[in-house]
Amino acid sequence: MKTSSKHNKQIEKELNFSDNSAAQVLFGDLNKNLLTLEQATGVEIHARGNTLLLSGPNHGVSLSITLLEQLYELICRGYPIFSQDVAFGLKILESTPGAHLEDIFLDKIYITSRNRVVSPKSINQKRYIEAIRTDDIVFGIGPAGTGKTYLAVAMAVSELVSKRVRSIILTRPAVEAGEKLGFLPGDMAQKVDPYLRPLTDSLNDMLGQERSQEYMERGIIEVAPLAFMRGRTLNNAFIILDEAQNTTREQMKMFLTRIGFDSKAVITGDVTQIDLPGSVRSGLIEAEKILNNIKGINFSHFTKADVVRHPLVQEIIQAYEIQSSQGKKAKK
Repeated sequence: MKTSSKHNKQIEKELNFSDNSAAQVLFGDLNKNLLTLEQATGVEIHARGNTLLLSGPNHGVSLSITLLEQLYELICRGYPIFSQDVAFGLKILESTPGAHLEDIFLDKIYITSRNRVVSPKSINQKRYIEAIRTDDIVFGIGPAGTGKTYLAVAMAVSELVSKRVRSIILTRPAVEAGEKLGFLPGDMAQKVDPYLRPLTDSLNDMLGQERSQEYMERGIIEVAPLAFMRGRTLNNAFIILDEAQNTTREQMKMFLTRIGFDSKAVITGDVTQIDLPGSVRSGLIEAEKILNNIKGINFSHFTKADVVRHPLVQEIIQAYEIQSSQGKKAKK
């Protein structure tokens, strides 16, 4: 796609910030945040005190100014800016030019045991959080690293500590992607632990390991394989089914019909990473086809643009998508 001459036009702009301490946070240690912005946009940024001189393509300079001004306002309102917020904010403004970062970043979900604020970092994450707040059953579908499970756990913990639910139940299907369960060492609890570890890691990050363990011992938080849900009715609970792409149609139906009164359920999965045998249909794919038009059930979709892990993760996902599409074309 060709870039217009208007976007290519080289311009120079000056940007001034009145609050010295806020400006220093915005620039980052040794101007790290400015360097991140330079690398992402191709704009040259020179700092003199609280003044920035930006030069480069018109589009890049305008985008950088919008981002810097919005991040500065967030800092003045008490939001702690980190270098990754520069990248997140830039992606949001590139995809949605009229977006206001404060509407997204200031949507505080929970403060972790490490005093880190958990908040959405993309438009789709914001919509996902709003869906969880308003709907009783929410599906989060998209690639790895988009925050589907982590944000769901944060919402669950927030609901628990505010006493809107009495318990949290986290579950996954124990589908072998390599070794068979029967050949792994230990008892059943030890065998399934590797499948459930990502969920317990998120809990430990939110609550701290001691508090998380205490809640599990008291039965307030339960982490168990999906098979353990059969025959139960889950009232006044926040239930998360992770790795749902590896459920069968029957397992998905079983899980969804466990939900009782005053409960919420969030189902997360990545339909590009199905480990089921080739002849078995994914319950997650089937559920979207069957339940898509039911009021109170929401399907939130994420893309590689929502990845909040290392920047290379987004490129890895894109490379696999290109390879997959090329393979499909070759088969035709």
